Amino acid sequence: MNASARDFTFMARALQLAGRGLYSAQPNPRVGCVIVAGDAVVAEGWHQRTGGPHAEAVALAAAAGLAHGATAYVTLEPCCHQGRTPPCTAALIAAGIARVVYAADDANPKVAGQGAAALRAAGIEVLSGVMAAESRALNLGFFSRMERQRPWLRAKLAASLDGRTALASGASRWISGEPARRDAHELRARSSAILTGIGTVLADDPALTVRRPDLGEAVPPERVVLDSSLRTPPQAQLLRQPGTSRIFCSRPDPARAAALQAAGAQVETLAGSAGRPDLALVLRRLAELEANEVLVEAGPALNGALLDAGLIDELVLYLAPLVLGADSRGMFAGRPLATMAERHEFVLAGTRQVGSDLRLTFLKRSP
Repeated sequence: MNASARDFTFMARALQLAGRGLYSAQPNPRVGCVIVAGDAVVAEGWHQRTGGPHAEAVALAAAAGLAHGATAYVTLEPCCHQGRTPPCTAALIAAGIARVVYAADDANPKVAGQGAAALRAAGIEVLSGVMAAESRALNLGFFSRMERQRPWLRAKLAASLDGRTALASGASRWISGEPARRDAHELRARSSAILTGIGTVLADDPALTVRRPDLGEAVPPERVVLDSSLRTPPQAQLLRQPGTSRIFCSRPDPARAAALQAAGAQVETLAGSAGRPDLALVLRRLAELEANEVLVEAGPALNGALLDAGLIDELVLYLAPLVLGADSRGMFAGRPLATMAERHEFVLAGTRQVGSDLRLTFLKRSP
């Protein structure tokens, strides 16, 4: 069965609705639903936050009796298991929906085709794959966590025209302009966690919070510090902010750990190498904690280590119209490359001017 032009039209609207959960739905996927009777939209819904009703439930409640015999357009395969909320397949069946069109198959092993099977078993016509790529793009972190058991890792950098992120002294405020710094808070707001290193904490004492009230009720991202020997000061700004601060170490010190825990930090020990917790283990642990998208705001050492480990999925670079000079700090302090075959390749995925800066988005090139 092929999708019609109207199927694409209504699915595009469902994706618009799903986008409303960009900053609030995590760790759940961002999902939208449109219910159509004939050629008329009778109800719409989207998933706002974990623990709240799913998009299908919201739309069905709004449609009431008009859902009987209608078509439901959903951006993700309806769930069929009891989680924090009841299964959406049961609600669609009970409402008398005649046809379900959904975008992407759910990668959650608790669903993974079983939702579509349950609908078909109830006599509902099911069409899948309509704008699946767009649905996956909206939920790249969710799919990464389900399919790779690690979050989507996005590194954010601000650099000069000559690729420098700070003076030799470490001074970096401000390379990018205020509009770019404001724009970067959108990246924070959509992230489950912000990852940084102890060097950045000691040098800049960042808060790592979302300071954009206009973005709505964003879920505060967890602040994560890689700090092998627990040098984070208990009075650090990030420990005084709402939400969770987590410190991963590889050489625990009981007294320092106790002081940081008293200041509100979650302290965990992971196996490490090269003077820091193992980066792959860090991401695996964050996936266990239901982190979908992780934003890296760090210095060249951690950025370089993540690059060398092949863990950076996306780079967002704010390129400022200024030059800092050859003795300034670069973006990545990774291992030296012996041949061009060892180079790290990315694909340019987007460009946008933000104030006086140029925002460049790169995706890791697939092998």
